[in-house]
This record gives sequence, C-alpha cells and structure tokens, in this order.
Amino acid sequence: MSERQAARTPRAKQRHELLRQMIRIRRFEERCVELYSAASIRGFMHLYIGEEAVAAGIMHAAGAEDPVVSTYRDHGHALARGLSMEAVLAEMYGRTNGCSRGRGGSMHLFDAGHRFYGGNAIVAGGLPVAVGLALADRMRGRPTATVCLFGDGAVAEGEFHECLNLAALWRLPVLFCCENNLYAMGTAIERAQAETDLAVRAASYGMRSWPVDGMDAVAVAEAAERALEGIRGGSGPCFLELRTYRFRAHSMYDAERYREKSEVQEWKKRDPIEKMTTLMREDGELTDDDIAAIESEVDKEIQDAIAAAEAGPLEPVEDLTRFVYSERP
Repeated sequence: MSERQAARTPRAKQRHELLRQMIRIRRFEERCVELYSAASIRGFMHLYIGEEAVAAGIMHAAGAEDPVVSTYRDHGHALARGLSMEAVLAEMYGRTNGCSRGRGGSMHLFDAGHRFYGGNAIVAGGLPVAVGLALADRMRGRPTATVCLFGDGAVAEGEFHECLNLAALWRLPVLFCCENNLYAMGTAIERAQAETDLAVRAASYGMRSWPVDGMDAVAVAEAAERALEGIRGGSGPCFLELRTYRFRAHSMYDAERYREKSEVQEWKKRDPIEKMTTLMREDGELTDDDIAAIESEVDKEIQDAIAAAEAGPLEPVEDLTRFVYSERP
C-alpha cells in the first residue's frame, strides 16, 4: 500500500473502492461488446453500462454470508460480489471453467461459494428464490440478510406482489433492491404503471421503503447499510428503489426505438463513474496516477480473463445429460 493510500480517510477509502469497482464493471462490459461482435460470446447478453453504482454500492454493504439473488443483467452484480472475471467470462464463452460450467451463459451466472444464486432469466424469477433463502437462513439461525436485485419490469409480475407480501407478513430478512432504469425492456414505466413511485408501491405492504439516487454509489452504499442494519435488527424486509439508467440498449438484439437519443445523452451527464471521479478530484482524494493505476490493473485482469476463457475446455458431448438427470442408481 502506498503512503497516499495509507493516509486515506475512511470516506476516501470507501470512494476509492467504489470507483475501482465501477471501473472494473464498465471496462469489462465494454470489452464484452467487442467479444460479442467477434462472436466469441454468443446468445443473449444484457449490459450493465450506466448502472454500475448500484452493484458497487449494494455489494459494498452486503456481508460475505448474505445470499444474493440477481437478474439476467447480472455481470456487474457478479463481479462486485466477488466472482472472478475469469469465471464470469469463461461462462459467457460456454467453457467448463465458467462459474456455471458453461451451461448458463450470460444470464445464469451462479456461484454457491459466494452465495450468489443467479442470474435468473425470468423477469421477477429471483424474488421467490430470495424469499425462500431468507426463510431457510432464519430457520437455521443464520444472522444473514438476503439481497434480491431486480428491475422495474418485475413490479408488473405476480411474484413481486406475492413475495413482498409474504416477506412482510413473516418479517423475513430480505433487502429488495429494485433497479428502476425506467424501461422494462422497451416499455417506459409510465406506460405500464399507474403509480410510478415504486417505493410507495412497496410501502403498501407494510415494509420500510425509500428511493435512492442510483447514479451515486456512495448514496447506494449508505442506503443499503442503513437498510441491512434494520433488517439484521429484526425490523423485517426493506425495499430500495434505486433510480438509475442503462446507457446501452436492453440487450444486444434490441433496436432501441422506444427512447430518444437525446434522453440517453442527458442521463450520461450523470454518469456514476464521472460523478465519483469529479468529486474525488475536487476533494483531493484522486490523482491522474491513481486513475492510471486502476485502469492498468483492470486491463490486466480483463486480459487474463480473456486468455483463461479462450483456453477453457468445452464440455464433452457425453457429459451433456450430467446435472440434468439424477446420477443415483
């Protein structure tokens, strides 16, 4: 650790880690676009560019033993949770050294060791899983809080209402994190929801709920810490509406005809990485050398991940039914 790093205040250390995490996610996603265009990655792929502050902030606050349930836009969540780039990228390449042995791909990242339970391709599909994990941990006496991330499109699904109701009724230790990026695929939220204040919707189930600036990683981390503290203290579930925005299309197949380019450009002025960088520079917490060091470290991490993914073996044809059917006699 450098002398400058040792002298950092707790706030500066937190900002540095959040910035580093956001840059890791952004650069990884940007490289994934190149790899997808070169057909090294195939199938569906949903990018997280623009929403990095949510993953960085939430995972900064979550404990190592807290279960995490994600969505199909899961790369950023997985990386911030602690899954290696090698395991994530190899999975996207369909190689057996991937975190799901290459069977799940981009939308089904999974790592039980990190208590990261998907990657779920079904909208709102992770909510019942999260409620079940929270119930299981409570029955086993584990002092954990399950973190469940999902998009605003999930609010229109029955599972959303069933799970919030059950979690509130049984006072389960769940942190519901709604990444409201204003569009459920190509449907603007005001075209689908009569009440667009999603925090108000969640509060109707009798749980603590409030909106958060999802473009501010520090605000996200502080909100998550406050929510998790209450959950661990026995207050029951909590809901955070993380108001964010994706800068890229819904998926690599999306023609993106449902929003104006000018809208995207306006939101890019609130880029969470640029916002954090500017604040840290103004407060004397970040230099050009610091940024160069982060970029260099991340670039090497990505190059190593690409090498591992490309060298990873494909699953033998004779193993295709493994993990599908029981191996018991």
